[in-house]
Amino acid sequence: MGISRAKAGSVFTVGALGLTIAALAYPAMLGVENTATSPDRIIANTPYGPLTEADRDFVAKVRAAGLWEHPLGLLTMQRGTTPEMKEAGEHLVVGHGRLDATCRKIAPELNITLPNQASPQQQQFVATVDGSTGKEFDSLAVNIMRVTHGQIFPVIAKIRANTRNTLVRQLADQANDTVLDHITVLEKTGLVNHEQVNLQQTSPPKMPEEQTTPPPPQPGSPVLTLKIPKGLEDLQTNAPSAPTPSPAAEG
Repeated sequence: MGISRAKAGSVFTVGALGLTIAALAYPAMLGVENTATSPDRIIANTPYGPLTEADRDFVAKVRAAGLWEHPLGLLTMQRGTTPEMKEAGEHLVVGHGRLDATCRKIAPELNITLPNQASPQQQQFVATVDGSTGKEFDSLAVNIMRVTHGQIFPVIAKIRANTRNTLVRQLADQANDTVLDHITVLEKTGLVNHEQVNLQQTSPPKMPEEQTTPPPPQPGSPVLTLKIPKGLEDLQTNAPSAPTPSPAAEG
């Protein structure tokens, strides 16, 4: 039997055990504007155009998003109770696998250090969903993901509109299409509690920075790869192909 809209809202609110799901995790992007001490300050001139603090943080946090959304997508593929849930899991895994490949490709070109772990808050998102089963699992996964994805559109749009770095601009294009694809498949499950989601999106609670910031990688540690499972490599989504690093005229 399906879960009612009221029940879904209750599961989402109570089942999350007080977790704040409003701080962005795709790529904890809500923090992008606040993380940089001076977002517009140019920190490097590259063959692809100037790189600002906000550009650097955007790339790092797109990576961080995949570090929790990719494993949550794998969980959803395994434990989702409907075909629509399993489809959503596949799109999460593939979308973030492709975004991660882009981040790992352009980071060395821009001299950006990528995190190897999600933030404590993002890790708790996964742990909370992992601790549930059945329809509660479905509802928690869908609504947490729908909130975090719904919050990032203005952040991506701001980066896309303001960056003068061609690689960051292409990543923003890819991220925007990926987020839209994920929102679409999450809503297709029929489990999005729009009233609760809209409230969380418009009134995000504040959390300490140490909870929302991915820890720095250990020196010399290999960069974790978010792999796309065999059989899903050719999954069609709305996301474009990853950009290929090549110097381009500044825009």
